[in-house]
Amino acid sequence: MTILRRTLLLLSVSTLSLSVPLAAQAQSAPGGSEGFSGKIGLTRARSVAAFPKQAEAPKSAPNVVVILLDDVGFAATSTFGGLARTPNLDALAADGVRYNRFNTTAICSPTRAALLTGRNQHQVGFGNLQDIAAGFPAYNTIWKKETASVARILHDNGYSTAAFGKWHNTPQWEISSAGPFTHWPTGLGFDHFYGFLNGEDNQWEPHLYDNTTPVESPNKASPGYHLTVDLVDHAVRWVDEHDALAGAKPYFLYFATGAVHQPHHVPAEWIARNKGRFDGGWDRYREEAFVRQKRLGVIPANTQLTPRPDGLPAWDSLTPDQKKLYARQMEVYSAFLEHTDHEVGRLIHEIRSRPGGENTLIFYIVGDNGGSAEGGLDGSLANEAASGTGGQVGAASQLAQLDKFGGPEVANHYAAGWGWATTAPFQWMKQVASHFGGTRNPLIVSWPGHTNADGAVRGQFGHVNDIAPTILDAAGIAFPDTIDGVKQIPFEGRSLVPTFTNPAAPEAHREQYFEIFGNRAIYRDGWVAAARRPYLPWKLIESGLSVYTSDPETDRWELYHVDQDFSEANDLAAKEPARLAELKAEFEKEGVRNGVFPLLPAPIGAPTIFDPAAKRFVFKSDIGQLPRNALPDLSGRAHRFEVDIRGDAATGSGVLLAEGGQLGGFALYVRQGRLVFENNAYGQDRQTVVSSDALPSGATTVAYEYVPDHPAKGALLNPTVPGTVTLFVNGRQVASGPIGKFSSAAGAYSEGFDIGLDRGSQASADAAGRARYSQPLGEVRLLLK
Repeated sequence: MTILRRTLLLLSVSTLSLSVPLAAQAQSAPGGSEGFSGKIGLTRARSVAAFPKQAEAPKSAPNVVVILLDDVGFAATSTFGGLARTPNLDALAADGVRYNRFNTTAICSPTRAALLTGRNQHQVGFGNLQDIAAGFPAYNTIWKKETASVARILHDNGYSTAAFGKWHNTPQWEISSAGPFTHWPTGLGFDHFYGFLNGEDNQWEPHLYDNTTPVESPNKASPGYHLTVDLVDHAVRWVDEHDALAGAKPYFLYFATGAVHQPHHVPAEWIARNKGRFDGGWDRYREEAFVRQKRLGVIPANTQLTPRPDGLPAWDSLTPDQKKLYARQMEVYSAFLEHTDHEVGRLIHEIRSRPGGENTLIFYIVGDNGGSAEGGLDGSLANEAASGTGGQVGAASQLAQLDKFGGPEVANHYAAGWGWATTAPFQWMKQVASHFGGTRNPLIVSWPGHTNADGAVRGQFGHVNDIAPTILDAAGIAFPDTIDGVKQIPFEGRSLVPTFTNPAAPEAHREQYFEIFGNRAIYRDGWVAAARRPYLPWKLIESGLSVYTSDPETDRWELYHVDQDFSEANDLAAKEPARLAELKAEFEKEGVRNGVFPLLPAPIGAPTIFDPAAKRFVFKSDIGQLPRNALPDLSGRAHRFEVDIRGDAATGSGVLLAEGGQLGGFALYVRQGRLVFENNAYGQDRQTVVSSDALPSGATTVAYEYVPDHPAKGALLNPTVPGTVTLFVNGRQVASGPIGKFSSAAGAYSEGFDIGLDRGSQASADAAGRARYSQPLGEVRLLLK
């Protein structure tokens, strides 16, 4: 259409509008006029066009980067006295300011909820892990609308926002391609998300989402792939795209690594650099870290080193084989942390070197809790979720696989003694919110021109919920009274901005409660009252439901004057009963206000994607991978899978169905015309059951049936138990054999269920068990016994 013709058409339309009855012209603007500052008249000549004003950040508002590592104790990095060499963290600390009384919540999801909202975790709905929701508002893992994220507030004030890496704050029953997506990062204020949604993941073959779309296993496309490298690459690319498309806007970048949570996956060359560095053991490590911490000035000179807890063995009591194994475990962990420091350093360097890089406020939180004891006393080659359910691998078995540590064939963890050692000088470790070993993590803040590189350690008490109010304070953004019509709960945290330039700034965060798994404490004006549950953190899973049934009223309370006793070494409960009683009453008051009670709500009855009462499930063969929570946990549970082959069964080959991946799962497939069931017990043991006869020609129904040898006895998770797998072809039994540990995907990270092709990490070691099935498939049925 020529310009002349377009002009004539527009003129005819405007002329036509004059003949429209006035009553019709008086209608409101289509879609309403919210945000419209112009004028709507009966003609263009009497109207004034205007677009809604776009949100603009305050002038000179900084870019903001929040970096959060996973499962790093206070004494793990060289910056805070550890042996893992972290030169990039050292450099950031030298350029910015260090905080040595900064606290997390003692475990993953709750720390992230408090960090991203500025509220207490129970107020957000994350009094517990995403994985074990309970039916009370503070524990149901449903992010509350009245606790909008700092990303949403920044977004509404002119910021671009993105999250990379570990999320762990979406209800399990909402993690699927069907949504809803309101509790995914992109529904909670982030323009973009690239990462994983669960609490841990395979660093070599992760299960990623690009916004809400699953990403095919990147390992297949890029041999030598590692998740941390990938996350940095994507974050830098996003910054570059932001600068190209919206360079006038500041950005908020939340970068949460999967490192250094188990599995400790790291390239071999990094492990080699740590050989022999931990042969002295965890007792010596802790003592030497304590000396280095005093020399660095990150703990007060009068700090006392707290003793090893009962139940953890002294290093000198171990056998030579145990020492060899445990030292290797720590070499791999240290390598993982050093590799992470290198990659995070690369991210910081790339951000600083770009336009606006100097006006970038960086918060580097070194861990979401203390060192982890969840590998058990021996460490483990299996997923934490398998602990106590048959997935643990003892010291002797691990020794035979030392050369595999860090690689894709195992999911290695270290022994609990290292989790304790890396929390020096404090008591306890991850999970134990009653003591600083669970909650005390280093914080580094760097903002050139705004943070004084004076070398002085900031000793004001702080909490992870301080980060959000600090960001708004630094950006000059007011806290919103309402968002989407929902009145917002005020921040619980306090701004750290006054401490950026003044090491002696008054302490603003004067009171804070803690609670995880019933381990609880309250800080107020330099004092802490604390009550620890009787279970041992390296035995949480095997302690099972007894954790939830024992009476918290019988827990013993301790009292510490932490202004003078940095490490909580001297219990004053017997000397100051009145003060202890006062603080206990204050904890109860805060607990009621924040929804902490009832303590230890049992994780039973949470919604599920599937009908928990159903005994029969039907799937069409054209579906993509289903998440692990779309099916019942089959571990230790009698069941039968049936597959209709619509093509010629005699000539077909490849995967019929699969669940799990390289680190645990099973597959039913056809190899050289015969039906095969392969069980992969946590990547450590494989058994196959193979049909004696070839499959017949034409359409055929095949099946396997699993029957456990005894009823499942478990607690928090269904245990693996030995059983028998029987194969059927058109209803006729064709093979049967024993299975040592039937492995459902509940113990295999985020691996899902596939039909016709094992799409993610692959459960089978056989080529046929990894290939697409070559004939058309029909219906697949799961029948529970």
